[in-house]
Parts: sequence; C-alpha cells; structure tokens
Amino acid sequence: MNRKTLVLPAVVGLLAPVLAACGGSDGGSGGDAIVVGTTDRFSVSNDAPAPLDPAYAYDVGLWNILRQTTQTLMVQPRGDGEPVPEAAEKCGFTDTGNERYACTLRDGLKFANGDPITAEDVKYSVERALTIKDDTGVFALLSTVDTVETQGDREVIFHLKTADATFPYKLSTPVAGIVNADQYPKDKLRAGFELDGSGPYTMKAEVKGDKLAKAVFTKNPNYKGSLEVNNDKVEMVFFDDAEAMGAAIDKGDIDLMTRAMTPDQIQKLSNGTDSDVNLVEVAGLEIRYLGFNTAAPTVKDKAVRQAMAQLINRSQLVSEVYGSQAEPLYSMVPASITGHSNSFFNTYGDPSVSKAKSTLADADVTTPVKLTLHYTTDHYGAATKQEFEQLQKQLNDSGLFQVDIEGVPWDTFQTAQRKGEYDVFGMGWFPDFPDADSFIAPFLDKDNTLNSPYLNPKIIDKLIPESRGEADRLSAVDSLTEIQNITADDVPMIPLWQGKQYVAARGDVTGTAYVLNSSSSLQLWELSRGVSD
Repeated sequence: MNRKTLVLPAVVGLLAPVLAACGGSDGGSGGDAIVVGTTDRFSVSNDAPAPLDPAYAYDVGLWNILRQTTQTLMVQPRGDGEPVPEAAEKCGFTDTGNERYACTLRDGLKFANGDPITAEDVKYSVERALTIKDDTGVFALLSTVDTVETQGDREVIFHLKTADATFPYKLSTPVAGIVNADQYPKDKLRAGFELDGSGPYTMKAEVKGDKLAKAVFTKNPNYKGSLEVNNDKVEMVFFDDAEAMGAAIDKGDIDLMTRAMTPDQIQKLSNGTDSDVNLVEVAGLEIRYLGFNTAAPTVKDKAVRQAMAQLINRSQLVSEVYGSQAEPLYSMVPASITGHSNSFFNTYGDPSVSKAKSTLADADVTTPVKLTLHYTTDHYGAATKQEFEQLQKQLNDSGLFQVDIEGVPWDTFQTAQRKGEYDVFGMGWFPDFPDADSFIAPFLDKDNTLNSPYLNPKIIDKLIPESRGEADRLSAVDSLTEIQNITADDVPMIPLWQGKQYVAARGDVTGTAYVLNSSSSLQLWELSRGVSD
C-alpha cells in the first residue's frame, strides 16, 4: 500500500478569461465506470422532500452530487486558490467598491437536454434561491445580492447591497448553480432525486424506497466549461457504514472510497503493505464543534457555556479519538485560513476545573449542571460516538456537570436541531469556500444555517460587512479577529478540532491527487484509469 501526502498549488487569476471548454465529447478514459464509495446517505421525507435542489441543499455530501451536474459561473480550481470562470468566460468587479460584479457567459452554453443557456437563466436561478429562502439557510450565501441585471443573452450583472469581496467564491457554490426554468419551479422546490443541469455529467438516480442507493454520472456531451473530464462514467455508491465500504474496496467492488472512513481504517491503510490500495492525504478544512441553543434554559446563562469551554481538553479528545488525523481547534476559523485567531485559547487557556467552578459560582449557577449532548450517528463517521463519550467523561469528571449523550440518525438530527429541540449538539462543517467568511457568516449572520437564536448586532451589522469589504483578505484580519474574540466570550458554539482529508483508491485509479479540493468537494472529473505512480 502506498501513502501520498499532497501539497497542492494555489491557482489564481480571477479575472482572466478561460479558453474553450476541455469537456464535452473530448477526452475521457472510456472502459468501465469508476465506482466511488461514500457513507453519505440521502433520503426523501416530509421534512426534506427535495434534497438535490440547489435552493435546498446545504451539506457537503449533497454538494458533492450537485457539483458534478449543476454548472456555476465560477469554480474553485484544482487544490486551492481563488475561483476561476466556469460557465462564465470572464467575471470581475467593475467598480472600486466591490458592489457591482459582472460576468460574460461562454458562447453556446447548453443544458444537458440541449436547451440554450442565457443570462436570463442565471438571473432566474439566483432569484429563485432567494425567493424560496429555504430554512437550510443556503440562500444566505446570496444575501448580499440586491438585484440581478441582464444585458443581452450573455451578460449578467449582480448589484450588491454592500461590498462583498467573497462574492466570486459564492458564485462557485451550488446554490448559484444554473437551473432550467422548465424543470425547476420559480417558487417551490423540485421534489425527489431528479437532477438536471449543464455540468460535466448528467446524473441518473437509483432509488430504493425513499433512499438514494446509487448515483450514476455519465459524461455530458453538451458540457462546455473550463473542466477537463477524464472519464466517461462514475458511479457513486452509498454505504450504511465505513466497514461495509472498506470491505467493498478490498473485494474490488468499488475503486475509491472517501468520507467517512474510520480513524482505524485510515491508520491501517497508512501502516499497511497492501499495494492494491493507495491512501491519499490532503490538507483539509473540516472542523467539528459543539453548538448551543442559547435560548434553552439549561444553557441560556453564558456562564454555563463558558464553563464548558474552560473544561474541554481538546488535545486529549483528539489524542484519544483521532490521533494524528486531527488537530485541536481554538476558533471557528481553521489555523490555515487568513484571519484565524486562537481566541478560545487566549480567553480560557489550558483546561481548568477551578476556573470553571469560579465562573459558575460567580453567576450563581447550581451544580452539577444537567445537560444532554446530542450527536448524529451516521453522518460524520463512526468515531463520533467515541468523541462524545470523551466529552461526556471530561465534563462529568469535573463534578460540575451531569452530562448524558444521545445519538440519532442524521435525517432526524438535522431537523430537530433546526427546530431548536437540542440544547447542545455536535456538528461538523466543511466550508463553502476557503475563506474565513465561510466559517463565520453561516453561524453568526442573520438567517444562519443553524437557525440559532444567538444574534450579535455588532457582528451582523458592523464586523461581517467590514470584513467582506476588504478585497485584500489580510486587511480584514482586525474585523475577523474581533468576531472571534466576541464568539469566545459569548460562546454560541465551542470549536473542537480541525481534520485532514483522505481518499483511498485502488492502484489503477489516477487523478486522486485532485479528486478533493480544499473545501472537501469531490471533483470526479479528475479520475481516470491508468498506471498509478
């Protein structure tokens, strides 16, 4: 077995035009479909009737499907770097205040069914997401859009409410994906697993009951964009657990497996000698955190949340559960992102029972504080239960808390969390794009994805707009640092750890170096068959 650790180059050139499409009918490795395994599971329910609608989907697994099929004006490049034109021929701010953003579409764009794509389709798609305003909060990525203007068939102009230097990144996310008005209603979601677009692949869903069992991606002959498609077909198979997925790659039933492998699987692949499977490690931006319903009686007093922040030993948590596959995190913004500050460490220092006890005593909080920590059993990997057992032990061993833990399936978990049924809950986050704004605004801005009652006017009205106004992200550091310091004091959430990314692939699969980008997005078009390095 071979292990590869990759440092991927940054790709820049936001305003540079991109040459004619590399996709379409050119290229492709031919032969059998490349089969990719994942433990992501998706179902249709009353609470989630349209999981694959771009105006609904706000989950890395769902986005990994949409990114293959639903084309965006911009796209995150191989590895890392600023977004580059995709459905657009060129894009850029046309004013000095970062409030007017214009794009020119590629000539001859078509949906997979052959319908032409015009600037009106882009306008329709963005306005649709803002009109539907689904409670997943994904529409908030486009919240700075005031109006969308078209000029002819190929020119689209976004007039923004306020300066937003991160807007090009947001146009690379699936919520800004171009959809066909004939297939996607203006004011309601498209139910089921049907999916149409103009991306590098078309997708056929194989459904069992109300669950997606397999997604078959076939090269789109009408695709015209910046991506080079290196295969003709990829099948994505959804497994109940990591053990079943691992057994499938061992037998050769799948060619590649991705999230979520267990820590033991990763360690075994890293240390093993089986030359049939390669483990590829890529620096990642995945984070895990505890979230709070700050209106709930048990945690409404911020002294309770501060005491928890004072007690949690991240180093021990990571060491006991994830080993070298994760690092302690002391801010919602990962250490590798411009604007990161170790705000929680600066505020609380090393774990201390005596300091936590004083915090609770000063606030007249009766101890032990009784809490239930909720986590999902089937979304972030099998190690989540062990992680919460460790958190439970740390808090209970202090004598200041009496903590129970409860795990529930993701379909139930995400709905209950948004309804405010959990006082404390464990969540993971894969960024929408590699910028500090993507680790702050989704949780702290109005219309946040957690439906959190914590709304800090200074953060919402002053600091987030200030940070977005700086095209040079180094110039945004002061505003970003203040946001993180406020968060550390108010504790609407507690960051826990930052993780790495891994894929495992059989030896004849190539392109694994770029199959994941820094935001954990799958780029299936990179895969092909050949002789591995």
